[in-house]
Amino acid sequence: MFPMVTGFMSYGQQTIRATRYIGQSFITTLSHTNRLPITIHYPYEKSITPERFRGRIHFEFDKCIACEVCVRVCPIDLPLVDWRFEKDIKRKQLLNYSIDFGVCIFCGNCVEYCPTSCLSMTEEYELSTYDRHELNYNQIALSRLPISIMEDYTIQTIRNSTESKIDEEKSSNSRTITDY
Repeated sequence: MFPMVTGFMSYGQQTIRATRYIGQSFITTLSHTNRLPITIHYPYEKSITPERFRGRIHFEFDKCIACEVCVRVCPIDLPLVDWRFEKDIKRKQLLNYSIDFGVCIFCGNCVEYCPTSCLSMTEEYELSTYDRHELNYNQIALSRLPISIMEDYTIQTIRNSTESKIDEEKSSNSRTITDY
């Protein structure tokens, strides 16, 4: 008879525990009903990228000295640097520079270690194509400056919800600009 009573007690405890878990999940669900939706209408609205966003790499051909530091620090040896040695000026002359963004992991090592700062990260993240060979950018495609999201008048910019919460927490004396 005692095993039956202890069985009923454990069953009752399990029932109370399950009811508590269901109640907690229901409270969590109800707390989310008062929030605004986070979804944006992507092609027409874009969120502003963070300050140190690692997008497409921008390359300045005139600054490059063909030192190949970018190739040495790249974890996958991705940038292709073609150069020839000019005997009359005793320097390397850059012939071709290309990066395949289909393979690039956007780690930013090439930008960080470049001694002449000829590489920089842009805020461009729309690199999708139907053919993977179109992701192989040469120095002409890499030197193209992207259109800034802020400057594109056809797109409504939306600030990330985390950034807007941080801005709301700042003191009332500071002036912040939000783009909606």
